[in-house]
Order: sequence, then structure tokens, then C-alpha cells
Amino acid sequence: MEQKAFNDKATEALMILFENFWVLRRDAPETYQMIRENEYELKRYVMDKFGFDLIVHQHFIKLEKIPVESKVWMGMEEFREPMDYALFCCGLAFTESRTVDDQFLLSHICEEIKELYPGERDLDWTIYTHRKSLIRVMHKLVDLGILKVVDGEIDEFHKDEEHEVLYEVTVYARYFMRTYPEQLSVYSTSDEILESEWKRQVQDARRKRVYRKLFFSPVVYRKEKEDPDFLYIRNFRSRLSDDIEAHSPYRLEVFKNAAMLVMDERRQLHTLFPDQKGVSSVLLHMSKILRGNLEAYERNEIGEVHMTSLELEELVRRVQEEAGSGFSKTLRESTLSGLVTTVTEAMEEWEFGYSEGSDFVIQPGFGRLIGHYSKEDREKMDEKENTNG
Repeated sequence: MEQKAFNDKATEALMILFENFWVLRRDAPETYQMIRENEYELKRYVMDKFGFDLIVHQHFIKLEKIPVESKVWMGMEEFREPMDYALFCCGLAFTESRTVDDQFLLSHICEEIKELYPGERDLDWTIYTHRKSLIRVMHKLVDLGILKVVDGEIDEFHKDEEHEVLYEVTVYARYFMRTYPEQLSVYSTSDEILESEWKRQVQDARRKRVYRKLFFSPVVYRKEKEDPDFLYIRNFRSRLSDDIEAHSPYRLEVFKNAAMLVMDERRQLHTLFPDQKGVSSVLLHMSKILRGNLEAYERNEIGEVHMTSLELEELVRRVQEEAGSGFSKTLRESTLSGLVTTVTEAMEEWEFGYSEGSDFVIQPGFGRLIGHYSKEDREKMDEKENTNG
């Protein structure tokens, strides 16, 4: 069934739902009301195109966003190591066992988490790294609205394992986890959990896969000659483009081996490339240099460029020499090996490349980028170098 175009408020509401885990009525009453006013259109659209459930509760609204596959960049940005996620899950188990408005001390949840923790080594709150991990987890539980701080400051816990903070369980605690077709203990891997989603998405599964990939990945790639998802994008390009432009601020771009959603102007709500991080400038210059020297590298049938570690290092060195004077102070002072690490991590995060053994594979979406300094920027950098010289 063809969907009518959203009004501006419905489009704004859809983007807010995509960019946020949930919308809490307590914190954003106007946004909550805007979504409620467009509830019917939103529910129909996200179910028809994505197969997503829109949960409207008297205290919150949550769009259950489930990706097609897990990616390197997914997860909680504040978390640093697997322990953070394990402690977070233990914290969720603790809060779900409490009643709403129940108050407890930090020492209490510390004891409970030690009992629940599944790691091979026991937790020890006298160990600094264990305390820092818990601090990150408690901050996240508060940021998500699952817990509320009544008294105290968790950051002091890093200096003193006896430090206390008083918390309160909110009404949102029992709604964080989504429901699954089976008990979680049935699944052995995260891929099995994601695959189980398609048991309930029998109708129009291909379309829903494609919409999820386009909206929740920086780039959708043709993975093989007859990739069914990419063939769907190419065959229905015009229909997809019209629908996406009618319901979002994005445009669909489709190339031989890659498809992506782009915006013509930067908007604060969205996570876009290039962002404000200095490494984005490095990647833009690196793409320009690579485009001018493609014949020097091996490319496969799906447009990927395979580089040895030495070839990648040489490319980054050239970028450093030709454009490094305009980089941020941290990147200018970085060693070549440090800059290579920064570049590869950023490329993996944006799905512009991936490691394959000791080699690095640059994906065709990277070719969509290009960057150079303006004449004015060049003159300023030359003037600065001459002054420093």
C-alpha cells in the first residue's frame, strides 16, 4: 500500500525515534506529544517499511529498532570493554527485580552484581578498573532514565570503594529490554538473535531488510554479483527514492557497488559524515589521493581495494605530507603508525573499510568522498608555516 507523505511534524518525529533509544515523557513532554499526535501514521509506516514496533506508553515512546546484522560501530559509545556490557546486564537484572520508586545504596547493587556477574574472574571492587567499569555503567543507567540519583556522586567511587550513592528505580526500568521470540538462553550467538527476527517478518521481508540497511548503515554494499538486497535497491530505485524523500530529509544515491542515504544540508539531530572529528578531514584528503592513484591498487569485482599494511601506511604518509599542516594539533603530532590506527578505526566505524588479516580493504563507499583545502586555507597554512619557520 502506498503511503502518503508525512507532514513536517511526522517527519521530525520519525527522525527523533530513529536517533533516540526512547522518548521519555518526563524529560521531553513536547516531543512526546508530537509523536502521539502522529502516532497512527508513524505506526503504519514503520511497520510497513521496516517491520518495527512503535510502543506508545503513558510514560514513554519507544521504537524497537533491530538491525539486519551487527556492526563494529554499534553499541554504547561510553563503554570501553566487554566488562562494561556484562555489568550493564547485571544492573538491568537488578533493577528489574525492584519495584518502582524503590531506593537502594550503591553498595547494595555492588553486592548483587558480584553475585550475578558471569565472568571467569570474580569482580573485586578494590581493583580500579572494575570500579571504573561500574562507574560507566551506572552513568549509563542514569542517562537512559532507568535509575535516578537521589543523593551522592558516582564519580567518587573511583577513589574509594566504600563510597555511597543513593539511587531510585524508575518506571522505565522494566521496559528497557525488548521481548524475544524465545528465551535468550536458547540462542548461542548474537547472529542467531538477529536471525530469529525474520521468523515474524514473513511478509515483504526483502523490503524491510533493505529499509533497515539503508536507514541504519552509513553505506549498503553489493556483497556479491547477485546480492538480493542490492538488486532490490537497483530494481526499485525510483520507488524507494520517492518514498524516502516523502518521509525523511534524506536522498537515495545508488552506484554500481554501493547505495547510501545523503542529506543536502547538515542538521544537528543527525549523525553525519563528515562530522566534527579531526580524522574526518584526514579521510577526505585520503580519498582524494586514492582516487587519483586507483590504477596502482588491486580491485575486485565489487569495487573493493585491497591494500597491504605497507601500502596503507604509504598512503597515509602521503596524506600526512600533503595535507597534514591543516590537521588538528593531536593528529599533526601523531606518529605515522598512530595515524594509521586512527584512520583504520574511523573507516571501520563509518563502514568505509575493514581489516582482513594483515591487509586492509577499502570499500567502494569511500570513493563517494573527496576533500581539499580552499585557496584561502592554503594561504593561511603557508603563512603560518613561514611564521613558525
